Amino acid sequence: MKIRPIILCGGSGTRLWPDQKNYQAKQFIDFGGWTLISKTLQRIKNPIFDYPIISTNRKYLKDVKKYLKKSKIKKYKIILEPEKKNTAPAILASALVKEIPLKQPLIYLAADHLIEKPNILNKSLYKNKSYLNEENIFIFGIKPINPSSEYGYFLTKKIKNNINKVTKFIEKPKKILAKKIIRQKGYWNSGMFFLRKDSIINNFKKYQPKTFKSCKMAIKKSVYKNNTYYLNKTEFSRSIEKSFDFAVLEKTKKINAIKLDMPWSDLGSWREISKIYKKNKNKYFKKNNVYYRPWGKYVNLFEGKNFLVKELTVNSKSSISLQKHNFRSEHWMVTHGKPMITINKKKFYRKPDESVFVPRGAIHRIQNNFIKPVKIIEVQTGPILKETDIIRFQDVYGRVK
Repeated sequence: MKIRPIILCGGSGTRLWPDQKNYQAKQFIDFGGWTLISKTLQRIKNPIFDYPIISTNRKYLKDVKKYLKKSKIKKYKIILEPEKKNTAPAILASALVKEIPLKQPLIYLAADHLIEKPNILNKSLYKNKSYLNEENIFIFGIKPINPSSEYGYFLTKKIKNNINKVTKFIEKPKKILAKKIIRQKGYWNSGMFFLRKDSIINNFKKYQPKTFKSCKMAIKKSVYKNNTYYLNKTEFSRSIEKSFDFAVLEKTKKINAIKLDMPWSDLGSWREISKIYKKNKNKYFKKNNVYYRPWGKYVNLFEGKNFLVKELTVNSKSSISLQKHNFRSEHWMVTHGKPMITINKKKFYRKPDESVFVPRGAIHRIQNNFIKPVKIIEVQTGPILKETDIIRFQDVYGRVK
């Protein structure tokens, strides 16, 4: 039996837009000729997969259908949530549709994750699907490349058939603890789940009976039109708003792990997104986008909807003006050198791979007190991203008006 991909596409990605009311969900952001939703849809065109089911909401329905068409996926089902209830009700409701056989393996994928070598994931799915049963759940761990505090972790122990049983979850630890977890061979928790339909039903019946009943009735009373299940609002609203982790994973002892060593990111911060542009800088570089300033230069790498990615180069013994912006925030990731940063009344140094968030309206400056040039990937976010939105307070080059 083929594996059924179920794509969770209801997330709003608010972490990327901390001070904006009008923002674009992460899965639909054009990062330069590609989006996360389009990459996710391309991954499931492998012959091991059955046609997809996409769980989303009314706000994103038009976009989801647009990308399905762009990806040339003609056969699909959409589960439309009438309101956001976190991942537990979304996961359950999407599994209860009649098109899914009781023992079919299901892989739950986030629409906004970046997986650069999907064949590694696909091979592990095919290899492990025979171990699925009516109770167990497999989660996917990613081998950490650094002690990040942006991801959750888990620890495991080996049992029969080389299966790794999850023994402990650690939610977004501080860097010191993350290093310890990595030494204990802990893995990042990717948020991908692999299990059969009957396992979902049995686990929700056991641990979340109220949500199971409400989702079952929401499907039963749904309106089906144009490949879309419009879930019954009254019934769905009775489900309990919980993540799948809290609703089921923290309660069951039948969790196994599949460990993967592959490039993966949830691109949950502009710091992570900056790494994509750093890695592919030559792809985005254009000579006519280079602008020289007394302190060095900047290159406009890519401008998207409400965001602009630049690379700043601050020369030795140079500094940008002490300034603020009325319409934009800035996210800096240092790639070379050791800049001294001013944010309002605070001054501090940053090293390569360290990042800084500059809120809209904050008075700030970058200074390079050393011989080596400083390079920073800067992401500006806001409704106006123009050089005219600079209010200077101090400037060694006489540019204060």
